[in-house]
Amino acid sequence: MSKINKFAKRTVAIALAGAFAFAMTGCGASDAKPAEATSTETSSSEEASSEVTSSVASSSEAEVSTEDKATKTDAVSGKETEITLVLDWTPNTNHTGFYVAQSEGYYEQAGLKVNIVQPPEDGATTMVASGQAQFGIDFQDYLAPVYTSKDEIPVEAVATIIQHNTSGIISLKEDGIDSPKGLEGKNYATWDLPVEKAMMQNIVEADGGDFSKVNMIPEYVENEPAALQADIDAIWVYYAWAGISCKQAGLDTNMIYFKDITPEFDFYSPVIIANSDWAKQNPDTAKAFLEATKKGYEFAINDPDKAAEILCEQVPELDKNLVKESQEWLSPQYKAEVEQWGYIDQARWDAFYKWLRDNNLSDEIPAGYGFTNEYLPE
Repeated sequence: MSKINKFAKRTVAIALAGAFAFAMTGCGASDAKPAEATSTETSSSEEASSEVTSSVASSSEAEVSTEDKATKTDAVSGKETEITLVLDWTPNTNHTGFYVAQSEGYYEQAGLKVNIVQPPEDGATTMVASGQAQFGIDFQDYLAPVYTSKDEIPVEAVATIIQHNTSGIISLKEDGIDSPKGLEGKNYATWDLPVEKAMMQNIVEADGGDFSKVNMIPEYVENEPAALQADIDAIWVYYAWAGISCKQAGLDTNMIYFKDITPEFDFYSPVIIANSDWAKQNPDTAKAFLEATKKGYEFAINDPDKAAEILCEQVPELDKNLVKESQEWLSPQYKAEVEQWGYIDQARWDAFYKWLRDNNLSDEIPAGYGFTNEYLPE
């Protein structure tokens, strides 16, 4: 599934607020003057963020307070503490660690009963901010409007699921798009948002290309292999799902990764978010959840085949062949070169938000704001 599909369906109030809703689906399935479009988009972002804030503030306080009392009661009685985790989209290999932790009893061993749910129409972040879920899945790029809201929204990233940004532009090898400049004269499926277009302009021009020569085609991509064999030459996707899907369809493709062109685009995607008020009041429970989750992801790193089997057992509607090959590709990416699962590097986190600000695509986000490694297991 492409990023454009995810954005079209995920009508998150915060994401709709601005031009930031440009991250691809967790399953990875998807102009020349961004500054001129910025003032209107930023203003809209601030207004919508304020609406979200007002809608979640009171319920967040009540939910967190109630949850804190429930947690303390459960600790005394020996009952499992109930946790709700809301996904960003339908289950896929980005989420394998959660399902492994569930199946292998890691959550139960930690004294937790974890309910994994799919997001409502207004998205995972809104659900977490309102206190209806303690944890959720989102993307660093989606979170920018949250962190520039006039009112503080109680959401922060507490771990990354994948250590590096594995998104990029996929195309058929026969079309010869082996670098961003090769997009000149080609049809690119766009959802026509300022941040997306600014990033595309950046990588094309960094490669010596003329961005005005890229054909930006608004298209709702449901099926990447079919689209690439029809009127679309290039799509923004995560390789682990859409790339593997194209491979299994027998297509020979090129993949241009954003992080390989512009270092600032190596942002964290996806991340685990938490209701920050709840986490501060329940740090031991937050740590226990992440410890058990870490075990699930490290299981998947060490045994991708078994992890894929577990995911398919837990979510039987998934394509087993796609899951198996996707898992084999993605498992090494969970930690990549770092020792600590889930670790977020502040320099990389800040670099992306600084790029947004420098290009008039966002208000300033303070250094180190919006994430914490405090609850990560060693």
